[in-house]
Formats: sequence, structure tokens, C-alpha cells
Amino acid sequence: HVQLVESGGGLVQPGGSLRLSCAASGYIYSRNCMAWFRQAPGKEREGVAALYTAGDITHYGDSVKGRFTISQDNGKNTIYLQMNNLKPEDTGVYYCAAEGLCGVLGWTRQSEYAYWGQGTQVTVS
Repeated sequence: HVQLVESGGGLVQPGGSLRLSCAASGYIYSRNCMAWFRQAPGKEREGVAALYTAGDITHYGDSVKGRFTISQDNGKNTIYLQMNNLKPEDTGVYYCAAEGLCGVLGWTRQSEYAYWGQGTQVTVS
């Protein structure tokens, strides 16, 4: 049974930074697409960034390119989302997802991800 646990959310002022972590436990494929999604109040959940763990291939949503960086620590089975220059529109619940598709278009398909975390709140105000 795979479990994903997010941490690192909180309240930050505009222009500030946060780093989110997602720790995976249980059996998970080493060649695996892991991603961050977010859901703002009253909006649909959207893709933020994705990482193919076997090749360090990354994808980013247009609104976060140049500000957010997704990375991994293989030894800890953990991925991170470094968020810089945060804006109020980055506010939302951030979810970690695993075992999805990592193609240029496929990484945002939420139905393709097998596992999801419970989410961590990020508030920029």
C-alpha cells in the first residue's frame, strides 16, 4: 500500500518562498511520474509540476514556470516543490500524486495518477 504524505505548507507573504515535501512509503516504482497539483478556492484542481523519477524530466504549468522547481531525493523516496516569488494566486491546497503519465500533455491528466496525498495548505497573503 502506497502512502504519500505532504508537508511544508503554511502562510507566507507575497514574494516569499516555501518548500513542500512529499514522502512516499510502501512499494512504488522507481521509474515513476510524480507530480504536484493544487486547488484554489472555488477552482478546479490544476497541474503545477511533474517529475519523471528515472530521468529527471520535468514539466511545469505556465503560471509557475521560472518560480517553482520540482526535485527529488531518491534515497528518501521524496519529491520537493521549491516555490519562490509566491503570489496571492498561488494560494490553495497542494497535492502530491504518484504513478501517472509524464508526457508533455499527459502529466496533467489527474485520472492517470494512481496515488494521491491528503494535501497541504499554502496561503500567500
